[in-house]
Amino acid sequence: MRLIMIRHGEPDYSHDCLTGTGREQAAAAALRLADEGISSIYSSPNGRARETASFTAERLGLPITVLEYMHEISWGGPGTPESGHPWTLAEWMIDREDFDFSARDWKQHPYYIANSATRDYERVTEQFDAFLRTRGYRHEGSRFFCETEKEETIALFSHGGSGACVLSSLLNLPFPYVCTILPYEFTSVTILNFPVRPGEYVHPRLELFNDAAHIHGKEHRVVFQQESE
Repeated sequence: MRLIMIRHGEPDYSHDCLTGTGREQAAAAALRLADEGISSIYSSPNGRARETASFTAERLGLPITVLEYMHEISWGGPGTPESGHPWTLAEWMIDREDFDFSARDWKQHPYYIANSATRDYERVTEQFDAFLRTRGYRHEGSRFFCETEKEETIALFSHGGSGACVLSSLLNLPFPYVCTILPYEFTSVTILNFPVRPGEYVHPRLELFNDAAHIHGKEHRVVFQQESE
């Protein structure tokens, strides 16, 4: 199974839709994805993600299935610096406290225990694991047990935050660290390949990350929402 993850286009956050530039980016992404062999399209329920997905869905003649749990995460909590914002907070912890995310449990840190981002991380990853089971992959610790013989390519349109939750879980990397080292642009394409070997444990391989060549010249840059939704 190939999982193609696409971030939404440039948004108007206040109205939860795309800007004119965002629609140009979404159209360019649809053209970029046209020959990937996508058989199913999934989207966050947020308007900006669904609108981005609609361009690819129309081009391929496929329906969009909404995954409610993939809506963008929130963040913040008492006593958290940087407003609890996962991207700037993780960098702040590394720079100011020399926090080692690979050696210590980030969920138990005071900045994350009461941070709504931690709650949302658990929500997204638990339900995405349930989704993977429907595709024939059972997540067990840092590995996946393959229970399918089916080859397929699916597309998931989501967000910087909920998408980072999925990447963190699939790649077995701490979520705040993923926010710091793996940021990605509007409508960028990231592909993970799950080997099809029924009855065996497999590992998803990062085939492509943050491919945004299709939007060069269309206001391409890494931007993250700075306020909780």
